[in-house]
Amino acid sequence: MGREALRHLGRALGYIGHYRGAAIVAYSTLLIASAAQLAVPWLVRHVVDAITEGTLSRTILDLPPAVQQQIAARQGTTVEALERTAAGAEEALLSAALAIVIFALVRGVFAFLQGYMAERLSQSIAFDFRNELFAKIQRLSFSYHDRNQTGQLMIRATDDVEKVRLFVGQGLLLSLQAVVLLAGTLIILVGTNTRLTLVALPVLPAALIMFMIFGAVTQPMFVRLQMRLSELNTILQENLAGIRVVKAFVREPEEIRRFEASADRHLKQNLRISVTFSLAFPLIFLIGNLGQTAVLYAAGHQIVDGTLTLGEWQEFSLYLAYVFMPLGNLGFIISLMAQAAASAQRIFEILDAPNEVEDRPGAVELGPVRGHVVFENVSFRYFKSGEYVLRDVSFEALPGQTVALLGATGSGKTTIINLLPRFYDVTEGRVLIDGVDVRDVTLSSLRSNIGIVLQETTLFTGTIRDNIAFGRPDASLDEVIAAAKAAAAHDFIMSFPQGYDTPVGERGATLSGGQKQRIAIARALLLDPRILILDDSTSSVDLATEYRIQQALDRLMEGRTSFVIAQRISTVLNADLILVLDRGQIAARGTHEELMESSPIYVDIYNSQLVEDAALDADAALAAGEEVRP
Repeated sequence: MGREALRHLGRALGYIGHYRGAAIVAYSTLLIASAAQLAVPWLVRHVVDAITEGTLSRTILDLPPAVQQQIAARQGTTVEALERTAAGAEEALLSAALAIVIFALVRGVFAFLQGYMAERLSQSIAFDFRNELFAKIQRLSFSYHDRNQTGQLMIRATDDVEKVRLFVGQGLLLSLQAVVLLAGTLIILVGTNTRLTLVALPVLPAALIMFMIFGAVTQPMFVRLQMRLSELNTILQENLAGIRVVKAFVREPEEIRRFEASADRHLKQNLRISVTFSLAFPLIFLIGNLGQTAVLYAAGHQIVDGTLTLGEWQEFSLYLAYVFMPLGNLGFIISLMAQAAASAQRIFEILDAPNEVEDRPGAVELGPVRGHVVFENVSFRYFKSGEYVLRDVSFEALPGQTVALLGATGSGKTTIINLLPRFYDVTEGRVLIDGVDVRDVTLSSLRSNIGIVLQETTLFTGTIRDNIAFGRPDASLDEVIAAAKAAAAHDFIMSFPQGYDTPVGERGATLSGGQKQRIAIARALLLDPRILILDDSTSSVDLATEYRIQQALDRLMEGRTSFVIAQRISTVLNADLILVLDRGQIAARGTHEELMESSPIYVDIYNSQLVEDAALDADAALAAGEEVRP
């Protein structure tokens, strides 16, 4: 097992310190249960010896008196002593049997406490890991999620945590129990029969060497197994999330084949591990059987020589089982440890992942803002490498102004609106709000001043009211309704039998695209932000609904600084500042009238896209029952 994996496993076991009480009870009961277990062979020896000695004494006493005297003298005892032994044999037998029952009960009670507390301890550690992983994933920057698949993160928060939990709840206890039994047994064996103990000892280093070899071989195999499981889970997650797309494009057979191929790779990796352990177990049992054979041969000689009684041999053989018992569990312990080490390494990869966007030391709270936004010589590239997607972008948005962003796909429009709430940090330059660098304030206070409606609408399981109040859970129903009316969502919400208490389904599956978009707009408006970001926020609605939403947005943007990525003529015509982006740079800026005279790029966009949309806007107004003014 690699040092790095063992180091991470050690870190995981450090979480036991969070629950010292449960750990102390679990391991104390393990010691008591093991001590009771160690006492049983000693009691068995007394039972066997009491039976054999009592039987022998009665046999001698059944002989003629003269013969009794001779045999007693030959054995170094007296007839009176033989009579006492025969008379006390049954009492000794009952006492020893009663003691065995008592020790078995003690062991059973403490074994139950040990199992329960170990399970409670392992579940508590899994609870901590899951919460820490979820909290860390929530805090990680967009750039981290750009580089990692959702399915892989899900597996680390579920299956990998379970692997660590199993080792804490079972593997670690088995390991400690093996150490306690081995240490206690060897001490007893050395004190009772040193010669036989020396015969059994060579088995232990051989078993330890095997433990290290198989641990080193299997740990990387379990890492690859978890990677295969992550790959499988990713395909499953993508298909469940995009099942409508799969069906719409008749891709079911291809996706089934893709899943089967991934499942096949997962199966083959499992089989490789199974083959390895299929080789390990016979070797472990071979070593154990060789050791038992050697001890049995040596013990036979001692019994024949009269230096070892049957009771002593029975005691020794039972203790010997406590030596070979851990060897039988060795494969299981190796498996649990290797899996836990691999999983712990993957868990801490997330917990140790650096957050590229976080609060600076000494970051201050950003109070209510006026909405004065300045981009000052901003350049940006993803992951601190590769090509710049923004180059030397500078502009100013005064409080209450609307800034429209135009440009082809990949020109940098979305990047600009991502830098404002610090979804990413600028590579060069500064973004200022009311003269304050956004990196000098806390993320929570910055984002609470910004309302965002993204092009891709995401709703959460719950009611419509819950989703609108997502950013302000304490909002009253009247406030939620006001935001919904402003977003032209109130009417369709009230058409549902449950109104605002209507469940939206997973990812809003029970709502249309336009309905989800309007709920997302209401969610942003409920924050009453001084800065609005609208990323093509009316792209999923029909013409009539879009017209109503646009009218509401026009009213709501008054007095707020708004950044709009839109394709409609009305937004562009009403904007205070239009930025035309081309390959990450501002190719032109100004009002509609200024750009029509000075920017060929803008004129081309206007003629090719926006004029068509002007006709659509007129159609939308007619569909909404509004008068169209020339």
